[in-house]
Amino acid sequence: MSNYYQNLILSLTQQPAEQEWLEFKRNFHSPEEIGQRISALANGACLAGKKFAYLVFGVEDGTHNIVGTGFSPKTKKAKGNEDLEHWLVSRLSPKIHFTIHELQIDGKAVVLFEIPAATDTPISFLHEPYIRIGSLTKPLKHYPDQSRKLWQNQADDWSAEICYEATLEDLDPKAIAVARQVFADKNKRLAEDIKEWDDITFLNKAKITIRGQITNTAIILLGRYESTSFLSPAQAHITWILKGVDGIEKDYEHFSPPFLLALDEVYNKIRNLNYRYMASGTLFPEEVQQYDPYIIREALSNAIGHQDYRLGGRITVVEKEDSTLIFQNSGAFIPKTIENVLLQGAPEASYRNPFLVNAMVSLNMMDTIGSGIKKMYQIQSKRFFPLPDYDLTRERVLVKFTGKVLDQEYAKQLATVDNLTLHDIIALDKVQKGQIITENEAEALRKKSLIEGRKNSYIIAADVAKHTEQQAEYMQMRGLNDEYYEAAILEFLKQFGQAQRSDFNKFLSNKLPDVLTDEQKFHKIKNLLQKMKRKKLIYFEDKVWKLV
Repeated sequence: MSNYYQNLILSLTQQPAEQEWLEFKRNFHSPEEIGQRISALANGACLAGKKFAYLVFGVEDGTHNIVGTGFSPKTKKAKGNEDLEHWLVSRLSPKIHFTIHELQIDGKAVVLFEIPAATDTPISFLHEPYIRIGSLTKPLKHYPDQSRKLWQNQADDWSAEICYEATLEDLDPKAIAVARQVFADKNKRLAEDIKEWDDITFLNKAKITIRGQITNTAIILLGRYESTSFLSPAQAHITWILKGVDGIEKDYEHFSPPFLLALDEVYNKIRNLNYRYMASGTLFPEEVQQYDPYIIREALSNAIGHQDYRLGGRITVVEKEDSTLIFQNSGAFIPKTIENVLLQGAPEASYRNPFLVNAMVSLNMMDTIGSGIKKMYQIQSKRFFPLPDYDLTRERVLVKFTGKVLDQEYAKQLATVDNLTLHDIIALDKVQKGQIITENEAEALRKKSLIEGRKNSYIIAADVAKHTEQQAEYMQMRGLNDEYYEAAILEFLKQFGQAQRSDFNKFLSNKLPDVLTDEQKFHKIKNLLQKMKRKKLIYFEDKVWKLV
């Protein structure tokens, strides 16, 4: 891979001059200067139709000669002795995951910043977006034509569309006040500045409005109840439903914008009863809430952020008295599978409502983009509760959480098995629930001796069964060896002299492994009888089996 980046740098030095997406620096100046340049280059790459922008240290600007640099970003510290890379990432908005490559070319140190182009929103540094004008870095606000082109990239983002008839008066004052406080708490270094901002300045800075214009996002998060008419024909509603064990509806309530306030209202509506279970190694029960508060807020926020409002459906939260909690929102799941979200180390490349999602992150309504689902899995796993169940069919996302331990001893002991990754636990959770696992998941579990059996009929392996004190259940699932079944057939014939095939079906069916289908059991018995016939233990005559 280093050869690739060496060749890339050499090709960049062949450019006739610096570009809006390319800048050469000889040495490090200040963390603030790098932050401004990352913002400007990302925005410049977007305008130039490039996937990436590049900031190269160790190359002379005018000649493009490789001269080397003493700058080492991995060891360089920013203010407060914070690592430079983390300091930069935390001050860029929306967050972008640039990569840093340190190389040697002809014995000279070169540092390459590879920066993704802005996609849905201009990239800001310390809440100020920048742009490249020639070889200079300038605030974007002074160049309205470039700014307009960057915002036009959001044409397909419904959440960024302007409600042209709406004004600041259509937003809820209480919601704006809460938004200010949350934003200030998250950006403590700006707390004094925020006090001086008027509402429009604040909403622009928080990426909720665009140049003072009210967006669909502003209505969803901060709008008065009656302002939802500006979204028509799109709809913005949340419905909470309580159902009994029998599935019959017992209570319900509807919620409308401002969703910033409705988030707490729905959260408080969920009863979230206490649940007791015996912690490992103690005689005293541990008491926890059925649903970790983070899970409720994150699942509901995901539904708000990723709902396809144009479909006209409601976000629903169904609380069942069988200790399950279900969240559902309209719209296909863009990453396609949950595994795609859990396996990738970076946020998803695209979102249905990027402007809305970024605003929710800035108001602390959502976890850092891309990490929330994984954290929900980890929370359930640490509690020994079943992992979340996702249903992504029928153009909607449904996730169910179980607020109790289904098999306490199994769950606790399983956590003590060495080398179990989150993905192993997810796959084993599927096996326990009788769900299908992929060939890759099966191969990974087989290598660790965690499962046995055939495709679509896997069972927890003997070693795990031993760890989890489920030897009896394991034997029931795996079945017994052929010698046992042969002895049983011989004993049957000694007692009754002869038997039809149907007699053996009835006699052996409940002794065969539970994972076998009726058809598989039929063929298993057939093979056993033929094997015993070849061994001259039994023979077939006049449609019955007899002892030799």
